[in-house]
Amino acid sequence: MMHDYTQADIDHQTRTMLDFVAQLTREPSSMKEANVEGLREVGFSDDNILSITLVTCLYNFMTRLADGLGVEFPERGQELVKGWLQSPAREQEWLFAPKSDD
Repeated sequence: MMHDYTQADIDHQTRTMLDFVAQLTREPSSMKEANVEGLREVGFSDDNILSITLVTCLYNFMTRLADGLGVEFPERGQELVKGWLQSPAREQEWLFAPKSDD
């Protein structure tokens, strides 16, 4: 799943979220209200959607900054992300749900 979520056996809600994140990352100017509505339709609250978007934007920003400066991060990426997040995102337990070994 780390390399191609489209081939993973994941639930519809998670796939919809990952489709949103992939589009926001690859084609940010193509995002429309319909993309947000798609997340609502599968059960994400507006707070969840804001968190998904903020985490995606933060990750993309940090990746581009690091790439631009030639920085290489250690494998413990999840811990780095947790350190960057501040309240109230840090309090969103669903963002840090344990990942399966799929």
